Amino acid sequence: MSDIKSAANLLFLREEELRQGIELLYYAYRDFTAEPDSMLARYGFGRAHHRVIYFVGRHPQMSVSDLLGILRITKQSLSRVLGQLVRQGFILQRPGSRDRRQRLLELTEKGVELERQLSENQRQRIAKAYREAGAQAVEGFRKVMLGVIGSEADRRRFERGPPTR
Repeated sequence: MSDIKSAANLLFLREEELRQGIELLYYAYRDFTAEPDSMLARYGFGRAHHRVIYFVGRHPQMSVSDLLGILRITKQSLSRVLGQLVRQGFILQRPGSRDRRQRLLELTEKGVELERQLSENQRQRIAKAYREAGAQAVEGFRKVMLGVIGSEADRRRFERGPPTR
């Protein structure tokens, strides 16, 4: 019995299966970002803006340093994107209550609405895929995605469950 299990597991580790997994990620990401990309273009924004809006919306009162840790981009890159979003009224920056040097971020009403619009199609895509795949496949997908994430600290973010709003 264990020989059959081992043979089945090896099937997924063949070069072709691995290549197909990579290709599926590329195709899925292309389609997952297509509609938000066209919305962002109307504002002169790119995917970096979307990621900032998404994570600030997901984690209200997030500090700039925490956002830098998630996005793993340079301070200079974040400063450019964040500055635009603040100037155009999508994000508010406030000093921290204990450390006035700390900058805490949150979406404005305008930012909440843009995040909702950008994420709506993505939520629908994920919901449809999850429904079609079933609970067991969803858990398998989650495990695969966690396995792709390189940082143990980032994987631990998902052990705690969703953030509270």
